[in-house]
Amino acid sequence: MIGVFVNVATVLIGSMIGLVFKKGISKKYSDAVMVGIGFCTILIGIQGMLKGENVLVSIVSMVIGAIIGTALNIDGKLNSAGDFLSKKLKKDDSDKTSVAEGFVTASLVFCIGAMTIVGSLNSGLKGDHTMIYTKSTLDLFSSMMLSASLGIGVPFAAIFVFIFQGGLVLLSGLLAPLLSDSAIAEITCVGSLMIMALGLNLTGLGKFKVANYTPALVFAPLVCYMFEFLGKYIPALA
Repeated sequence: MIGVFVNVATVLIGSMIGLVFKKGISKKYSDAVMVGIGFCTILIGIQGMLKGENVLVSIVSMVIGAIIGTALNIDGKLNSAGDFLSKKLKKDDSDKTSVAEGFVTASLVFCIGAMTIVGSLNSGLKGDHTMIYTKSTLDLFSSMMLSASLGIGVPFAAIFVFIFQGGLVLLSGLLAPLLSDSAIAEITCVGSLMIMALGLNLTGLGKFKVANYTPALVFAPLVCYMFEFLGKYIPALA
């Protein structure tokens, strides 16, 4: 778990540094920075989307995820949690939504991708933390930029990093045989679709309830395996 602890530490340190800089930036400049971060987030999403191998897997996963996420009202619950944290932290009304937005955006950026999944499995199975250390360095700088634009919600993403990556490390023995290269690629693709949507939100070009689609991350590998099985009989689905 040492790699996970290092990653959590870099996210917290980077976030704190970003929050310090945020205090010295006027709203005019912070708004401009947020749009810039939004465009960069869209780029990250596009790069990850291109790793998908079967567009039908993404479509089915997102549809199922949207139905379940909307039924559970995940986005609404996260925003309610953001309101609660805002009151506890004595933030004004204009900052309430940014807590949830910062948390969701940072959580997806830090935890979606092959580096997270493969690095965590290597850490758990082989004790090899090299990839997690590399990711931690990247997250250090990413958390600085995200917290400087999105605020106090970003440091809370460290909790999700700990739970998500820690779970992958602890369950690596069980998950490794189940997560093929194709499954990891589809998880990355589906997660990157959400990251791109978050980028559009940050630029002001959209206002999507991205959190409602997060169940798609669970269904992506399941749908992938389903299509691989069906592809033996229906080549068009392979």
